[in-house]
Order: sequence, then C-alpha cells, then structure tokens
Amino acid sequence: MAHSEWITQAADEWNKRAASWHEESAGRWEKGSRKRILPLLTTYVKPEDGPLLDAGCGDGYASWKLALQGYTVEGVDLSTEMIEWAQKHMTDGAKLHFQQGDISSLPFADETFAGILSINVVEFTPFPLKTLREFHRLLPRNGHLLLGILGPTAGPRAFSYRRLYDESIIQNTMMPWEAKQLAEENGFTTVEMIPVYKEAISPEIAASLPEDLQQAVSFMTLFVLKKA
Repeated sequence: MAHSEWITQAADEWNKRAASWHEESAGRWEKGSRKRILPLLTTYVKPEDGPLLDAGCGDGYASWKLALQGYTVEGVDLSTEMIEWAQKHMTDGAKLHFQQGDISSLPFADETFAGILSINVVEFTPFPLKTLREFHRLLPRNGHLLLGILGPTAGPRAFSYRRLYDESIIQNTMMPWEAKQLAEENGFTTVEMIPVYKEAISPEIAASLPEDLQQAVSFMTLFVLKKA
C-alpha cells in the first residue's frame, strides 16, 4: 500500500474509533496498561529541559497530564477526531498545543524537543524506520524517546490479521525486539526496557525469562531510548 493510501485509511479508522477511545482513555493512563508511562518519562525528562512531543497523542490525555506538571507539550495525531477530543483539554495558561499530522514527517526544526513520547503508534505507521529517524532528528544529543510497542498477542494486533487475505491493513508487524534493534541501528541506545505483562502472566516468573520472551508475553514493552 502506498504511503498516502495508508495514511488516509489509518486516519479514517481512528476517526471512527475516537469517541470510544476517549471513553476509556483516562482509565488506561490512570489505572490500566499505561499507568507507569508518565512517571517513567518524567524520571528522564524534566520541564526545564525543554518541550515534549506526544507523537500519536490520541485524545490528548497524557499531554494534558504532562502540561499540568509544568511541561510544554506538542501533541500530534493523524486523526482529526482525536485532535478535536484533545483540544477539549486546552485551558488558559496551559503550555499545550495539538495539531493533526503524520508523525513520520513533522513540521518542526531539528532538535526541537527534549523528549518524545510515542505509545503504540509506530506499529501503525507504514515505514517504522522513517518514523524512528524522524524522532531522532527532532531530539538533541542525549534526548530521550519513550517508545511503547505492542506484544505479539496484544488485542490491537488483530488489525494486521486481514493481511492473510491480501487485504490492505494499517498495522505493520514489527515486534518489540525488532523495534529495539531498529532503534539501536539508527542512532539510539537503550537505557531501560520495561515489559507491561498481560494479566495472566506472573511478573516474578516472567522476570526469569530471556529478554525477547519477556517481550513476547507482554501486552506491550516500554523502551527508554537515548539519542547517541
């Protein structure tokens, strides 16, 4: 599928899902699979370091939470419906801005952001390498990228199933271990890896597994990456 066709199809799909995503968004970030993400990000990037990019911001919940902590945040999402939800978080004085866009080609100068947050988004881009290179361009040396990649049995992986019928899909099949390797081959070093295990998995047992198997039994894996 051509890049432009993929982008159009993906935007249409997420526009349809925007309202239902918004209904569950706060729960995901506060108590669900994403509850560890913002505390992790704020360990590595401080408000005084510079602005943050929320690449694939969805309904803007995480961007808003970061702005409340004093960060300047730019949220970008492919879906115009998601951006409309995100803009409802805007309040007077908030250092927060949202825009629709393709995260693999963004209108910002080199080294604009002190840190980048991108959770379960790169899997939905047609060319993950291009997206990672764009993130690399936007960070200064030693800037941090917090990347979340879905595990192989995570529910959203169902988006890719119809490829078996030779149908167009909006999800690439990049696995967490592949994302790590791709990032490390293109200017990033891995600082930390945190599996977010599926509910049926015992963290104590999983911790004894090799790294790739930990990722395989996770809902998603979080990678803290630093621009070399």
